[in-house]
Amino acid sequence: MRKTAELLSLAALAALVFITINVFYGPHPLPGKIPVHFDGAGHVNGWGSPATLLFFPIFAGAMYIVLTVVARFPSTFNYPVQVTELNRERLEGLTLDLLAWIKAEIILFSGWMELAWGQAVRHPELGFKPYPVFVFLGILFATIIGHIAAMFRARNPTQ
Repeated sequence: MRKTAELLSLAALAALVFITINVFYGPHPLPGKIPVHFDGAGHVNGWGSPATLLFFPIFAGAMYIVLTVVARFPSTFNYPVQVTELNRERLEGLTLDLLAWIKAEIILFSGWMELAWGQAVRHPELGFKPYPVFVFLGILFATIIGHIAAMFRARNPTQ
């Protein structure tokens, strides 16, 4: 599963680069002032520079690097269960899987938001729908809770 998540992360990172290039240099140029903040209903309530759209690829790239580096040191992680010689390998594997999936989810979400924001910039009358944020948070928390539950199941490998 970890390799799938890592491949998904790399594919999503490539897609995010493509989306960002398309948003900035696509067939429809960006206006000089773009919506940079939306209220809960998706209506524009703040304007700013088009450079604001660089937040998503920069954030996703930084998170990719940070989580990749952090994954190199699984023995230093703080686990929700006691680590023994019998369960160490399984717990580290679960944690590395968790980091790989979180990385993939963050990059996919960043791409989705970049695409949605680019559409909102070009068509501000349509607004910006806030549901992607809730979908992302739901998926992220489900991933974390699922992996923590698996760690609790893996704490006693003899059962």
